[in-house]
Amino acid sequence: MTFDEKVRYQDTHEWARKDGDLVVVGISDYAQDSLGDVVYVELPDVGATKKKGDPFGVVESVKAASDVYMPISGEIVEINSALEDEPSTVNDAPFASGWLIRVRPSDSSELDALMSASEYEEYTKGLDD
Repeated sequence: MTFDEKVRYQDTHEWARKDGDLVVVGISDYAQDSLGDVVYVELPDVGATKKKGDPFGVVESVKAASDVYMPISGEIVEINSALEDEPSTVNDAPFASGWLIRVRPSDSSELDALMSASEYEEYTKGLDD
């Protein structure tokens, strides 16, 4: 299991990474591993504005469909359209080419409230008990 030190984590298993003025969002390695083989990803429209905690899409696997939630509030400025043809990229590279959306945050301090990699690792250990 990989816990990327460069990202912050939400308890619903999304990650967020600052990238200039934007924040890149995806699902954690723990989440993709729990879901199994991802076969479909539904992403929001560019320009949509969402609040922290709002659902913004769905990741479907051979096992289940799971909503994905905004780790920060803001405007969605880009979606990873490559996932339409290659949804399994979420499994192969959850922190790199498997990202889901880019957000222009409305409150950057929300990023600081998310868990660090070590905090998230401890959190996920509790889930496996």
